[in-house]
Amino acid sequence: MEIIRIFLAREVLFQDVRRTIPLGIVAQNMLDSSRRQKKLFRQTLFLKKMKLPIRPRRNRKSAAMRGMVRETALSVANLIYPMFVQDGENDDQIESLPGCKRWSVAGLVEECRRLHGQLGIPCVDLFGVVEQSHKTPDGREAHNPKGVVQRAVQALKAEIPELLVMTDVALDPYSTYGQDGIVREIPGGGVEVLNDETVEALILQALSHAKAGADIISPSDMMDGRIAALRSALDDAGYEGVSLMSYTAKYASAFYGPFRGALGSAPKFGDKKGYQMDPGNAREALREATLDEQEGADILMVKPATCYLDVIAAMRAQTNLPIAAYHVSGEYLMLKAAASSGWLDEKQATLETLLSIRRAGADMILTYAAPQAAEWLSQE
Repeated sequence: MEIIRIFLAREVLFQDVRRTIPLGIVAQNMLDSSRRQKKLFRQTLFLKKMKLPIRPRRNRKSAAMRGMVRETALSVANLIYPMFVQDGENDDQIESLPGCKRWSVAGLVEECRRLHGQLGIPCVDLFGVVEQSHKTPDGREAHNPKGVVQRAVQALKAEIPELLVMTDVALDPYSTYGQDGIVREIPGGGVEVLNDETVEALILQALSHAKAGADIISPSDMMDGRIAALRSALDDAGYEGVSLMSYTAKYASAFYGPFRGALGSAPKFGDKKGYQMDPGNAREALREATLDEQEGADILMVKPATCYLDVIAAMRAQTNLPIAAYHVSGEYLMLKAAASSGWLDEKQATLETLLSIRRAGADMILTYAAPQAAEWLSQE
């Protein structure tokens, strides 16, 4: 109101004197008046307090306050580290996954001492790297009691019994076709992955891992009915205490390339769209979750993670079971590549990514960044 009164008073004054005061003086007076008005407006703007009883910024005013009201936290207890194990004595760097190696059994044990003893990582997930000469159409090497995964599990449980050891159950690393199941060639070209025959092979593989001492069996094959079959077979064999983490919603994603390069498990022809999920489907994931829960899964998984946060959130709303999310090789490599080019702060971007997966509803995260993340978290 004060500004309006000043403006009106100025107009009246101008009308009274404009016939007697030179134009230059009038212009200067107008300029001075405008400056006074602006100064008054600024004073009014900055001195007058808004009556806001609700101010969300009060909960962000300090690090202590932000920490106290934080809704989602990330800790090393949420991390699972996927690891690759191979025959022989070499520990080889994986070109497609910077920071990761194909470990010998001995090297794996020593690295896990560090991961668990020094960094506090509670669980590792083992993937076997198999020589081409050991691959067959039926993937029988998968359930060899003297296979590399079986020996690695035995060594880890003997040396670090408190470490949780999870094993991948699928046939793709052991198959000449690079498919997750037993394959039948279709006349005229193409292949069909046989569901029921594959489940029988997966049972043999899971039992061999349980016998070696695995704490958690994690079938990644996406065959129908395999959770019920595995649970029944494990229980009948006396392995009631072995947990099942199901790849409940494993999508036919373009983000698996670096992993397949590390494992040598890329499909020799065709794709995996006949059993892995369509990236456009979310309700289907909830159907799979219902089936896995009914069949006896202990933990449900969504893979990949960051492109499927909506699926994680929807699954979290539906089930009371723990949910895992797999931050896959392509997601990991994107952060690595951007950081190496100087476009991202690797620590901040990685921890923010993992926190977002937790916020969506994941209780645990499989990530190749687990060792680095554990180190960063210990510094906070």
